[in-house]
Amino acid sequence: MEGIFLIMTLNEERLIQLNTAEVRQGPVVYWMIRDQRVKDNWAMLFAQEQAMRIKSPLVVVFCLVPSFLSAAERNYGFMLKGLAEVSRTLSSLGIAFELLEGAPRKVLPGYLKKLGAGSLVTDFDPLRIKRQWKEEVSKSIVIPFYEADAHNIVPCRRASLKQEFGAYTIRPKILKALPEFLTPFPRMRKHPFPFRGRTASPDRIKELQERIAGRTSDEVGGLKSGEDASIQHLRNFLRRRFDNYSQDRNNPCRNGQSGLSPYLHFGQLSAQRVALEVADSAAPKLSRDAFLEELIIRRELSDNFCFYNPNYDSFDGFPAWARKTLHEHRGDKRQYHYSLKQFEQATTHDDLWNAAQSEMVITGKMHGYMRMYWAKKILEWTGSPEEALQNAIYLNDKYSLDGRDPNGYAGIAWSVGGVHDRAWGERPIFGKIRYMSYNGCKSKFNVKAYIEKVNRL
Repeated sequence: MEGIFLIMTLNEERLIQLNTAEVRQGPVVYWMIRDQRVKDNWAMLFAQEQAMRIKSPLVVVFCLVPSFLSAAERNYGFMLKGLAEVSRTLSSLGIAFELLEGAPRKVLPGYLKKLGAGSLVTDFDPLRIKRQWKEEVSKSIVIPFYEADAHNIVPCRRASLKQEFGAYTIRPKILKALPEFLTPFPRMRKHPFPFRGRTASPDRIKELQERIAGRTSDEVGGLKSGEDASIQHLRNFLRRRFDNYSQDRNNPCRNGQSGLSPYLHFGQLSAQRVALEVADSAAPKLSRDAFLEELIIRRELSDNFCFYNPNYDSFDGFPAWARKTLHEHRGDKRQYHYSLKQFEQATTHDDLWNAAQSEMVITGKMHGYMRMYWAKKILEWTGSPEEALQNAIYLNDKYSLDGRDPNGYAGIAWSVGGVHDRAWGERPIFGKIRYMSYNGCKSKFNVKAYIEKVNRL
């Protein structure tokens, strides 16, 4: 009966089979990549359903790659702390957890063969490198390989079959499908078919954390890692700060944003869980609507951009009008020109920009409004849009806990290359790309107070 319960609660439009193999007898393996949690995880639920059908053990596997898109050691530390909690939670449910070290194509197929696995399940990720991992693994295995979108509320492929121009084109599609997908989660059940082999203990994960992350494994910016911490953080935000979200969210001097992006990035928290709790809150409608626009429409638009645009992190991924206008202004004189090292060390002439960069380096986060100003000034003070794009991506991926994420790539492409935006009045360097200025920031918030706030860190 439990297997039937799971089948009935999983919307099949979340699911795609990546090969044509048929299910075999043997443990079902969930290759956890993007959604690093046990609860509220459609991929995990589907994997358990598969295992229940054939009365087999369920094994969760994570492949720890030695380097990933400029990620710093502290990002590994945050992730590994969360995975240690995943291991403990799975153990309490009778589900095995294994942590493999190395590129997935090198370590996963051999592990599956040795295990005698019957099928493989993974979660959805639009990034090019993750899709390449899956393609390489798919070519090396003979068991069915499924992908379930456990990250988006409306599955990316279901929301749209093409790259959308902007929020205004994807919004009606998502809103139309939302009632079908924004449903309560079933809870994970204790698995009745235990795995008898070796698994990764929390102690081994802790040893990896100390070896890879060292001292940087301490909490970054006071942010605790893990599924339990993410839920606590969400509920504290809803209880203490959410009522004023619509007024405070764009003011970097106030603690008005949710701070949930690192948890959402590492998949320690489900966006669907957040949406359900926000919808049930007693906060003013303005705050609920503004928050859900960011959480659902804007965040899923970023996945759409990275999934359907293979050049999401390059100049070629910009819209034609933006490429044209940036080309026309390549030779424009820059009043200031900084190297990547100067940007990284926050030694520009602009105390506001330096504060934003320092905030990211110190806390692992940057206020969302400041991210736009930060990226646009990199364009203004760099020799070419290509160099500006790569500098912004490198810094964001290295220092932000929520870097290496579709939101980051889409946000930087918006700032530098007009993605999801329109042409504005023409000006030097930017051409028709939207411009932001120091004085414009002064008109919106207390710049001096923000700089002092960062200095106190």
